[in-house]
Amino acid sequence: MNPTFHQSIPKASSEAVTGLELIDAEADSLPAPRPPELRSRAARIVLGAGLVLIAFNLRSLFSSLSVLLPEVMQATGLSAAGASLLTTLPVLCLGLFAPFAPRLAQRFGAERTLLGALVLLALGTGLRWFESVPLLFAATFLAGAAIAIGNVLLPGLVKRDFADKVALMTGLYTMALCAGSAAAAGLTLPIEHLITGSWSGALAAWAVPVLVVLLIWIPQALGSRQLVSHRGFRVVGLWRDRLAWQVTLFMGLQSALAYCIFGWLAPILRERGFDAATAGVLVSVSVMTQVVTCLAVPSFAVRLKDQRVINVALVVVAVIALLGILFAPTSTVLFWAVLQGIGQGGLIAAAMTLIVLRSPDSHVAAHLSGMAQGVGYVLAAFGPLLVGLIRGWTGSFSGTAFLFVALGLGVAVMGFGAGRALHVGARAVPADGQG
Repeated sequence: MNPTFHQSIPKASSEAVTGLELIDAEADSLPAPRPPELRSRAARIVLGAGLVLIAFNLRSLFSSLSVLLPEVMQATGLSAAGASLLTTLPVLCLGLFAPFAPRLAQRFGAERTLLGALVLLALGTGLRWFESVPLLFAATFLAGAAIAIGNVLLPGLVKRDFADKVALMTGLYTMALCAGSAAAAGLTLPIEHLITGSWSGALAAWAVPVLVVLLIWIPQALGSRQLVSHRGFRVVGLWRDRLAWQVTLFMGLQSALAYCIFGWLAPILRERGFDAATAGVLVSVSVMTQVVTCLAVPSFAVRLKDQRVINVALVVVAVIALLGILFAPTSTVLFWAVLQGIGQGGLIAAAMTLIVLRSPDSHVAAHLSGMAQGVGYVLAAFGPLLVGLIRGWTGSFSGTAFLFVALGLGVAVMGFGAGRALHVGARAVPADGQG
């Protein structure tokens, strides 16, 4: 998405065929941000590797805690309600801090802002070493804020600096997100048993890959020239538009389902009789399966007349799979875990694609993305919170089936509305214009 001119939906659609469309958080800046001038192929490889490694670290916070949550609760005396708040806090941060990322990028430059986010992420992740409940909450808050900034800025950097390799970089970016989550789910328990000897050390160990990418990113951030930019455009009419709210609620409700999986799938599997290591592997398989539909759904969805049918079909698959994980024979759980990954990965991709397809130009797309993430992630935070509360009230996870079905119905209704082949009734005007 070229931030220097308005972009039509046909162009956006053609680019979305290559994978998840990437929204540039600096799209409203004048003069338009320029990518750094890379003098060698080696320098470009280092930059690309840095971006992919950053993506790898944006999900490990969630799944690493999920695998060890029963141990954390037992060791700290944390109640089911407290565990619910702990799993909800980083998701809430995604919504609360996402709106600040574009402003920070426009003031300090995206590279430097992302460097600061990596410092916060390393600090927040590392502080989990101390077996203190208040510090665990504080660390989760810091790391969640950092992830929120990375969520918003990283896709725009990928798009800006690799405009000629969008398909490749989008695929690598998407796979890195899933790989980081899957690695944390599958390796946290072995790290505890073989290396650290404690749950807190295993959680804090995920600061190590953050520190590695931080060292790689420092030259990129400090070597880029500071951007002197200002808000060149503003978008009017977005927050009063019904379609924009349907896109936002579709994003938020499907994210609620997704973070229920990130936060509670491993404890659900352990309650069904799987040991911790097997539960972690099953979560890893489910998350990695998301890669397939993350990459396939956008190219398929943009070729359709509208996206209503595919949105509803994906949520049906995701919810049925969740019910299978809860109630089907344990011998079939691997099948349901894979199926859930297919449905959930497709929903994530569909939500991101709709932001572009429902926007008339790049400036509206950037603002709709901010609205969908800001409101959507705050809404999504209630998903894992309610799962934990239901577990505490009823003594089992069986009652969460009602929550999953209710969320699924909401996703289907909003996805049907957001899938219509329309544009939101908002437009970009010069910052000094009279909307």
